Amino acid sequence: MLRIDNISFAYEKRTVLESIDIKAGRGEHVSIVGESGSGKSTLLKLIYGEYDLARGEIFWGNTRILGPKFNLVVGYDFIKMVAQEFDLMPFISVEENVGKYLSNFFLEEKKERVKELLEVVELNDFAKTKVKFLSGGQKQRVALARALAKQPEIILLDEPFSHIDNFKKQSLRRSLFNYLKQKNITCIVATHDHEDVLGYADQMVVMHNSKVIQRGTPEQLYKNPKNPLVASFFGEYNCINGLIVYDFQLKVKEGAPFIAEVEDCYYKGQYYLITGIGVSQKFLFRHPCPIEKGTKVHLEISAW
Repeated sequence: MLRIDNISFAYEKRTVLESIDIKAGRGEHVSIVGESGSGKSTLLKLIYGEYDLARGEIFWGNTRILGPKFNLVVGYDFIKMVAQEFDLMPFISVEENVGKYLSNFFLEEKKERVKELLEVVELNDFAKTKVKFLSGGQKQRVALARALAKQPEIILLDEPFSHIDNFKKQSLRRSLFNYLKQKNITCIVATHDHEDVLGYADQMVVMHNSKVIQRGTPEQLYKNPKNPLVASFFGEYNCINGLIVYDFQLKVKEGAPFIAEVEDCYYKGQYYLITGIGVSQKFLFRHPCPIEKGTKVHLEISAW
């Protein structure tokens, strides 16, 4: 189990993390979410052993994770981290990068392992290509495969799909997270994207101003956001009479209690996002077809 006990950390005088407690079991997927500057990336670096802790402790099983004051070489063999800087070798091929740290004593096994990982990150067709010729998204996928090569017990992913275009992102996300579950590898993901969380995370931790402000399963936080910041991670929302109401929960209905004049209409594929102006607030709601600007509509809050 990963155990983070009451840790705090600061860069000089600026506190980045304060009194953080997190636990993650073997094979569990934990998503760390929050705004830029909330401490997500710093937390991953502390778990990796890149920095020394000001207060608290981090353990993986019975092994205490220590920083550079205690370790000549940063990191541990059982932890791999994929940061937003990939640190690849540009003048050798994709397959050579992925297999760089695998033993050459068992060449057939090495070859099969590299092939398996290139399938996971959907890069088989680029196995012989030198890394310097790849796009940023392809390099990110090589970095993911290389981190998995020696099958770590825990992997730390900092915005793992940030460089990858939408044409590949969905299938790659499924492939990678399913692979980690199959291999029972604990996964800690720092992300801005709710698609990395919903459907995959066992536990979600929301950070704000250096602290954890809410935690639970994605479903628990989605249905019961503690504040607007948590709700905003999942999508468009309204604050109505002290309640957080998502855009899909507002329905047009004749005689309903809230009245809004349509301000704008945005095509979203399966629906239109409508913005409306009420007496004392704006409303965001979904509708199956466009509504003309200036139209007055009545809205009600629907149950889950």
